[in-house]
Amino acid sequence: MSQNKVIIVGAGAAGMTAAIFAAREGAQVVLLEHKDRVGKKILSTGNGRCNLSNRLQEPFCYRSGQPDFPWKALGAFTLPMTLEYFEDLGVLTRERDGYLYPYSGQASAVLDALRLGLARESVQVVTECEVFSITPREDAKHRFEVKTSQGSFSGETLILACGSKAAPGTGSDGSGYKLAKRLGHHIIKPLPALVQLRCPEKFFKQLAGVRADASVILYSDGRKLAEDKGEVQLTDYGISGIPVFQISRFAARALDEGRDVRVVLNFYPECPETETRRILKERSERLKERQVEDFFSGWIHKKLAALFLKQAGIRPDRTVGSLTEAQIQTLGDLLCRFEVSVNGTNSFEQAQICCGGVDVREVDAQTMESKKVKGLYFAGEILDVDGICGGYNLQWAWSSGAAAGKCAGRGQINDTSKSGKTAGQPQ
Repeated sequence: MSQNKVIIVGAGAAGMTAAIFAAREGAQVVLLEHKDRVGKKILSTGNGRCNLSNRLQEPFCYRSGQPDFPWKALGAFTLPMTLEYFEDLGVLTRERDGYLYPYSGQASAVLDALRLGLARESVQVVTECEVFSITPREDAKHRFEVKTSQGSFSGETLILACGSKAAPGTGSDGSGYKLAKRLGHHIIKPLPALVQLRCPEKFFKQLAGVRADASVILYSDGRKLAEDKGEVQLTDYGISGIPVFQISRFAARALDEGRDVRVVLNFYPECPETETRRILKERSERLKERQVEDFFSGWIHKKLAALFLKQAGIRPDRTVGSLTEAQIQTLGDLLCRFEVSVNGTNSFEQAQICCGGVDVREVDAQTMESKKVKGLYFAGEILDVDGICGGYNLQWAWSSGAAAGKCAGRGQINDTSKSGKTAGQPQ
């Protein structure tokens, strides 16, 4: 029996994992990468420490146009399997509040382990290799012919793991979407996700540099889309920080659809709003001899306090005891319901990930095989799946890469275009 040949386009986290698992199935694997080296994006993850996964694994941690798809796919390669995979590669992990990192705290250690894994499995790695075209040939000996700047490659199965458009300097330039589209797949418009939000209000220039714990609620046309809480960073152009990143994909999609988008910030999320207003009233009585400019001293940032007074039309040289009930109410509104408009996101260059990509309705959730082209598989960011902050996008890369690699490596072809049947779940 001849050895199955697998071609993988894209040598990021998903592509390298797919290559290792395909080779373990006995396939001859060639891994094509258009940058000068593999895995560049891994080095920037987790602030250089590589947050490779998370103990908390729930459906809400993954987003998609088809919400059930990611969770079904993750069932084929779970977190325990991921940890076993990395232990086999020589990577020990440590946990910090559920976040999982290599024990050395170095993203480079993860990349080195993956590279050694590729070498151990005799995967042929071709760098600086730009893909020009992919031709499916159903009746030929080799089902796919891939023409590149480094020559032509032929194989029975093909995996596209080309990444998204986020952080293009690391190799994710969107080229994979074009290849998938030429092969007949529909692309959900990619938009920046896990990214900062831009706001038009002029007062942000005076708030630049402020960090504050806050809850962040996103609204579009009056309907709540998402919420999160944590440390928010105020910048000269708008809002940033992990809770902003978590809601940003929903803001990006609503903005792209031309809808009105707003964010409401609560700068004292520890208490219910009624309790916060009671504290404000009690504070105004306790500190009635103070000047108003010092009313929030010891509670919130001075820049925020100054803005609240300006927004409320209260002179800072007044005494706290002179504030009216209505003015205290207004300050409470600003503290608990500070509303800003959102008119954009930062660009793909600043985004950690994209929302959008290959429409997962056209992909088998267990095998990652195309339902439109036999022998074609997908893995990683190229698909319309994105995770929240905390290691979930790398978990998606490992899980989808392993599933695609196992099935492609076996030469396991589904005739879904005719029968609608799918192959069994990877073991």
